[in-house]
Amino acid sequence: MQQLKLLLLLLFTTTTFTFSHAHNITRILADHPDFSTFNHYLTATHLADEINRRTTITVCALSNAAMSDILASHPSINTIKNVLSLHVLLDYFGAKKLHQITNGTALAATMFQATGSAPGSAGFVNITDLKGGKVGFGAEDNGGNLDAVFVKSVAEKPYNISVIQISKALTSDVAMAPAPGPSEVNLTGIMSAHGCKQFADALIANGEALNTYQDNAEGGLTVFCPLDDAFKAFFPKYKNLSKSDKTSFLEFLAVPVYQSLSMLKSNNGVMNTLATDGAKKFDFTVQNEGEEVTLKTKDRYCQDYRDFDR
Repeated sequence: MQQLKLLLLLLFTTTTFTFSHAHNITRILADHPDFSTFNHYLTATHLADEINRRTTITVCALSNAAMSDILASHPSINTIKNVLSLHVLLDYFGAKKLHQITNGTALAATMFQATGSAPGSAGFVNITDLKGGKVGFGAEDNGGNLDAVFVKSVAEKPYNISVIQISKALTSDVAMAPAPGPSEVNLTGIMSAHGCKQFADALIANGEALNTYQDNAEGGLTVFCPLDDAFKAFFPKYKNLSKSDKTSFLEFLAVPVYQSLSMLKSNNGVMNTLATDGAKKFDFTVQNEGEEVTLKTKDRYCQDYRDFDR
């Protein structure tokens, strides 16, 4: 079986994490369509990965309607991340605990506070057990206003993760302030600098594929980049492909979400690529065993990928 040695390019982060596989927030929320927008943005902002790495966490999920209120002002993806990170509490609050808070009120640190971008009391959430069985939630920098109330428990795994629904988004001027976007990333420059110049040149020559890469870069992108020797060996076949097949091949080697090597080691099964929605519907299957991660596909051009280098 043909093998290509690949360089895994991890964009938008320089840190490697070891994380717990005890829960997966996107899988939990996938069973609840009313949280589909919230779930989508947890992935797009990479908060899902951060949530999954935590061993004690509470996620205050927002319905699609509540997310519409946040998105109405067309905030940047970085501002959305700040707002949603305010809805991730760094402690466990199941339905029972919410009604048994000592002295009826608690101040919970959030993932927004943990970023260091929240000055003073911003980044903390006030949780108060109200009369009539209600529990109120409010950003501490919002004048003590309890903007939202507890609606229901979505999923609980004591004392690892609790997913609860609150009625509306928490209001915080600090979190909603325009956040600077990521510095522009020169994708082909990164590839060339890491031994993938031949692949980068092919991508530059294919405007459609390059535009697809760039359009997906802000939301997260992982490129499985063939090193020069591997791509040179394949190039005679690549040169004879049709224009649409060349585009599909180039798009096949990128995944429209951030995937660290550790994350790939925790995944088994089909993974969508930038070419999955194209005419050829290209995707691949992740198989891992120990330190080895193998990507397998039925496509005749790319059959087996091994030996991931950082």
